Amino acid sequence: MSHPERLGSPGGESVGTIAEPPHVNETLADYAARHGLRQSAARPPLRKYLQSVWARRNFIWAFASAKNISMYTDSRLGQVWQLLTPLLNAAVYYLIFGLLLGTDRGIPGFVPFLVTGVFLFGFTQRSVSSGAKSVGDNLSLIRALHFPRATLPLAIAVVELQQLLMALVVLFAIIFAFGEQPTLQMLLFVPVVMLQLMFNVGISMVMARLGAFNRDITQLLPFVMRTWLYTSGVIFSLPALIKQTKLADYPFLSELMQLNPAYVYIELSRYVLLSRYRDHVTNDLHLNEAGQLWLAAIVWAVVMLVGGFMYFYRAEERYGRG
Repeated sequence: MSHPERLGSPGGESVGTIAEPPHVNETLADYAARHGLRQSAARPPLRKYLQSVWARRNFIWAFASAKNISMYTDSRLGQVWQLLTPLLNAAVYYLIFGLLLGTDRGIPGFVPFLVTGVFLFGFTQRSVSSGAKSVGDNLSLIRALHFPRATLPLAIAVVELQQLLMALVVLFAIIFAFGEQPTLQMLLFVPVVMLQLMFNVGISMVMARLGAFNRDITQLLPFVMRTWLYTSGVIFSLPALIKQTKLADYPFLSELMQLNPAYVYIELSRYVLLSRYRDHVTNDLHLNEAGQLWLAAIVWAVVMLVGGFMYFYRAEERYGRG
């Protein structure tokens, strides 16, 4: 009989070795460590993980572009729906809240005000909803290839950015059509969008991890997003609402509502794009001052980006299992 650790050939020559079996009281983890074995999908160190994500930046853009194109391949109008969807939403909100309910009272240039809110809120709304499905919808890809899973929610954020950039053409056309003039202050809209993109990446990663391990969350999200829309000043002026209701008696609650990140990015966008609205709200509430809006936007962007990335990264080895 050959040695227990060797597999002998008929001529008695050794052609291979068999690893020593685990000891009686030894766990598989200890056995793997004793032989220098590592989990193939183990979470790498943070620095190496970031380098790996950055090395796949071309894949992220290509994956996002392909996904963006494929979204409307089954419809006759194709990519035109990227422009029609936010426009139709804005038209419905204007019909109900502008004409029927009269929430436009006291807001100069209500149509640009409304369209800006709908387009910018949709940017975050889609990032949240798509981010929650980014891992679950790509399980076959995750199980077939080894790559940093953070590329999936990052690709979702890029998809939404590409859609926003197309929608911004329509947004600026509406703004100028309703009397706004091009100004240097409008250039500040670029950093506003970049800050909102950072926030969207972070919250998309949070939702990606939550959605990966609990698919029921995608059924709850429409109700959450609808509530978020109505509390973010998308279809009405939040400062005016606070002044005209009992919310003015609760300054802490009023300021808390104005720290809502969706409201911050929408209001800051209106502040830099719509001169008539900016003049209208500058002195309404102290939280609406430009400096405090910028501070809130920066804090939300940094905290959500870093926190969301770390939250997603800590579960890296668990995605696609089970």
